[in-house]
Amino acid sequence: MLFRPPQEPRPKAIVVGAGLGGLSSAMRLGAKGYQVTVIDRLDMAGGRASSITKGGHRFDLGPTIVTVPKVFEELWAFCGRDFRKDVDLRPLEPFYEIRWPDGSSFKASQDEVKMRAEVGKLSPRDVPAYDRFLKGSERRYRFGFEDLGRRPMNRLWDLIKVLPTFAALRADRSVYAHAASHFRDERLRMAFSFHPLFIGGDPFNVTSMYVLVSHLEKEFGVHYAMGGVGAIATAMARVVEDQGGQVLYNTDVSEITTKAGKVTGITLEDGTPMAADVVVSNADAGHTYEHLLRNTPKRRWTNARLKRSRWSMGLFVWYFGTKGTKGKWADVGHHTILNGPRYRDLVHDIFIKGKLADDMSLYVHRPSLTDPSVAPEGDDTFYALSPVPHLDFDNGVDWQEQAEPYRKKVQTMLEEQLLPGLGAHITESHMLTPIDFRDRYLSPNGSGFSIEPRILQSAWFRPHNISEEVEGLYLTGAGTHPGAGLPGVVASAEVLSKLVPDAAPVSTDQRIAAQ
Repeated sequence: MLFRPPQEPRPKAIVVGAGLGGLSSAMRLGAKGYQVTVIDRLDMAGGRASSITKGGHRFDLGPTIVTVPKVFEELWAFCGRDFRKDVDLRPLEPFYEIRWPDGSSFKASQDEVKMRAEVGKLSPRDVPAYDRFLKGSERRYRFGFEDLGRRPMNRLWDLIKVLPTFAALRADRSVYAHAASHFRDERLRMAFSFHPLFIGGDPFNVTSMYVLVSHLEKEFGVHYAMGGVGAIATAMARVVEDQGGQVLYNTDVSEITTKAGKVTGITLEDGTPMAADVVVSNADAGHTYEHLLRNTPKRRWTNARLKRSRWSMGLFVWYFGTKGTKGKWADVGHHTILNGPRYRDLVHDIFIKGKLADDMSLYVHRPSLTDPSVAPEGDDTFYALSPVPHLDFDNGVDWQEQAEPYRKKVQTMLEEQLLPGLGAHITESHMLTPIDFRDRYLSPNGSGFSIEPRILQSAWFRPHNISEEVEGLYLTGAGTHPGAGLPGVVASAEVLSKLVPDAAPVSTDQRIAAQ
C-alpha cells in the first residue's frame, strides 16, 4: 500500500474502540497513510471479542464463528500482509448441530450431499425445496453482501438505485416467511431462518435478504480461530503497531470534539485532549451520537430518533468450566443449538413483549474440542447463550435479582437435554447479562448487536459510515452499514476506507507502481 513520505508529518486519525470494526478501520487508515491511535476502555483488543480467564479456563466473551474468511484475507492484503501467516483458522465439520425437544436433530455442513441427507432425514418431501432455497440464498448473497454490503450507502440515490432489485428479491418478506415458502416441515423452517438471531434480528420481522447466510456457509464454510476470535483482534492490533500506530488500553473517551461543524479530536475522561484530522467511532452508533457527540447539535441522529429505533435483543451468557470431562458427552460437538418447545412465540416474547419467558433456546459453545488452550488438560470450557429482552421495556427484567435463578434454569436445561451430570463437574462460572453489555460495552439498552437489522433500519436507513452530522467523523462496527456479524463489521471498515480521503495525494505513476 501507499504511505506518505516519512519526512512529512502524517495526518492523525483516532479510532474510538478496539473492536474488530475499529481495528479493521485502523489497519486500512494506516495503509492509507494516517498516523493512527486506537483507544479502548478495556484492557485488551477485541471489544466484544475479548476474553477473561478463570482457573485456567479462557472464556471468549463474544463471537465464536468465523465465516467469509476472505474479508480478513483482503483486509490483510490491503495492508501488504498475509492473514494466514498471522491467524490459524480451523474449518469445522459439521458447522453446528440443531436439536429439538422431540429428539430430532439437524447437522449443518458445507457438503451439499450431507445437507440433502439431513433435510431428507427430517422431511423427504422438502429435499427439492432445499436446492431452490440455496439458489435464492446465493442471489441474495451476491447482491446483499458482495454488492450492497461492500460499498457506501450514505446517499439516498444509493438506495433508490437498488429498490428494483430489493423488490425482485422480495426483501419485504421476512426470513421466516421466505423459509416457510420453501419448506413444509416446521423444524426446517427454523433451521433455515434462525441465523438473524446471530446478528440481533427477529427472524419473523427481519428482511429475507439475510437468507444469504446459507450460501456463505456453503461457499466458505464455518471456521474457528485458534486462540479464539480474540486472537484475530490481537493480530490486528499488531498490524496497526507495525504500521507505526498505537493502541491505548484502559483509556476512556469522554467526547468527540468539534468546531464549526468539523471534528477536531477527542477528549479523554481525565480531561486530556487529543487532536485529530479524522475520528472513527467503533463505539455503538447510539452511544456515539447520544453521548460522545452530546455537545454537538444533530439533525438526523437525534436522541429522540435513537429512542424510536428498534434495538436488537439482549443476551444472557453463562460461561463455565468443567473438570475431567474431556471425552465425556461425546455426542456434543463444538457448536450446538438447543431448541425449547416454542420458536415463534419465544421470539415474540423476546423482541416484542420484552418478556423473560420460562422456556428458552440455547446456543452452546464447546471450544475445548478444537482448541486445547481454552482449558486445563482433561477439562472443558463452555458457554451457553440465551437470547433475552433488552433493557428498554416497561416491564424490564431486574437482572440483579434474576441472573442467578436464570442461570440455574439454563443449567437444568443443559443437564436434562445435553450435558447429563453437569453440576458435578463445574469448577468455574461467569455470567454476562444485558446490564454487562450496557456497562462493559456501552451498548444502548444492553442490546447485544446494536440497532436491529430490519429493512427500514438497514442500508441507507442505518447510521452511515460517514457522519452527516460532523465533517471528519466516520462510523464502523455493528451499528453501521452493513451491520453486525464478523463479515459485516470488517466490511464496514472497507466501506469506510472508500469514504476517507488518502492521507497524501498519490500520482498515477505511484499507483501503477504499487499495484
